[in-house]
Amino acid sequence: MDTPETAADDDRGFTFVVGWPEVGADDAAAIKAFWRAEGALNDEAAMDQRVKQVVMHARTHDGEVAGVCTAMPMTPPRLGQPMYYWRTFVGTRWRASPLVMSLLKRSCVLLEEHARAHDYPCIGVLLELENDRFRERGRMATWFNPRFVYIGRSDRGLDLRALYFKGARLKEPVMPA
Repeated sequence: MDTPETAADDDRGFTFVVGWPEVGADDAAAIKAFWRAEGALNDEAAMDQRVKQVVMHARTHDGEVAGVCTAMPMTPPRLGQPMYYWRTFVGTRWRASPLVMSLLKRSCVLLEEHARAHDYPCIGVLLELENDRFRERGRMATWFNPRFVYIGRSDRGLDLRALYFKGARLKEPVMPA
């Protein structure tokens, strides 16, 4: 299997660039320019914060950023377990492509490898499905590639999915004060 930092999607010509656990300065600048150009983020402070969460991004054969995924450690109250809250933004021109799934699959492998090497600071990945295409096409309770399971709805009424890392064990729950 290709490694995430060097892998190319032969069908679409994307190169996947790893930014986890820290994105390089040149890549950060390109990602911010991409977010601005696509209207995803425009606030410099918000971009500075989000770019620290970049797991990987995809570039076209011309070197143009086409999509970015980020992960933020969090402990959702309903789960009481540390998870990576995963987000992605794919540029308008590539939304009909399988790029979002390529980013999801590759970044989950990367996050799982990182978690395993660092005694599981998070036990899995959490998705909150804002995209209508995911909700329409992914109605199965369990997805198999990658292996996400439906776990309910968020406070915003969106489907929640979780992928638990192999070998991860539940942490002692932190009870709210």
